[in-house]
Amino acid sequence: MLRVGFGMVVLIVGIAVYAFVVSALDPIPEVRLATASYSSPSQANAILTASGYVVAQRKAAVASKATGRLEYLGVVEGDQVTRNQILARIENTDIQAQLDQARATLALNEAELDDATRSLERARQLMEKGLIPQAEYDAADARYRRVLASIAVAKAAVVGAEVALENTLIRAPFDGTVLTKNADVGEMVAPMAASIGSRSAVVTIADMSSLEVETDVSESNIDRIKPDQPCEIVLDAYPSHRYQGSVSKIVPTADRAKATVMVKVRFRSYDSKVLPEMSAKVHFLARPASNEEQASQPVLTVPVSAVAERNGARVVYLVRDDVAVEQPVQTGRSLGAQVEILSGIPAGTRVIATLSDDIRDGIKVTVK
Repeated sequence: MLRVGFGMVVLIVGIAVYAFVVSALDPIPEVRLATASYSSPSQANAILTASGYVVAQRKAAVASKATGRLEYLGVVEGDQVTRNQILARIENTDIQAQLDQARATLALNEAELDDATRSLERARQLMEKGLIPQAEYDAADARYRRVLASIAVAKAAVVGAEVALENTLIRAPFDGTVLTKNADVGEMVAPMAASIGSRSAVVTIADMSSLEVETDVSESNIDRIKPDQPCEIVLDAYPSHRYQGSVSKIVPTADRAKATVMVKVRFRSYDSKVLPEMSAKVHFLARPASNEEQASQPVLTVPVSAVAERNGARVVYLVRDDVAVEQPVQTGRSLGAQVEILSGIPAGTRVIATLSDDIRDGIKVTVK
């Protein structure tokens, strides 16, 4: 019995050693994956591709200059607004009352000015005839000057009340579109949102004619980017649609944390499908796309290195449960480092990016 048990232990150890040796001699290959995506012929001359976001260059969080309760809000998300249009209003009955009082005080002082002017003129005539002393004339002149000063003070009070009343109106600083509504009627608003229960920005608006793509380019590649360099922009939301553009600005500072430099890319033209904060890919081109390239439709592509010939057929390899699965495909024309896929896989399929003789159907792989 002891001999049988000892033999079993030896057998198990031998199997383990054999498995270890086999795995050491034939390690599981590591692979990277690439995604089958749409590319255009003009992207064949792209020297660099970077990801970024659509950003409105004119954007404002519109806030109130006064503190109070919001009593009127005249816009919602998506509304078009014009410069100086009243977007919202905070309660202003107390400010209106102050303005009315200031105007009434001004009217009272202006009425007193008429009497003071006539009194001064009578005193001047009487003094010239020697009928009143100089002191009486001086008193009339002093009263006249006090009334003038009171009018100036009253006018200043009217202007101050008018400014305070205007500050309760929240106006659009430029023509644009309402992106977000940050406060509702009944809420307290304040210029700096000093309290927890108050809001600063009432609405956020953007000038939709100022959209550009902001993308981060590695410091090591920034020398390949030039002002006005032609570009092709592809929104992640619409991968089959392309927009022509060019480099508008290379921001003259680097992000030390990411070791990148921001590059802004303007659209040559765009439609209503382009929205702020959409993600996009920018292909920086070596030359402007020709009219034929712009008119051509994007085609499904994978990297050239992802396609191999096996048994007379063109194939790519998918990864399922850490196993390479061979998938025959029909290829078309080459587009730089990409090759057109006519059939075999749909867009979005993940394939092994670089094939070698070690990659074959059914082999176990490790995805990096």
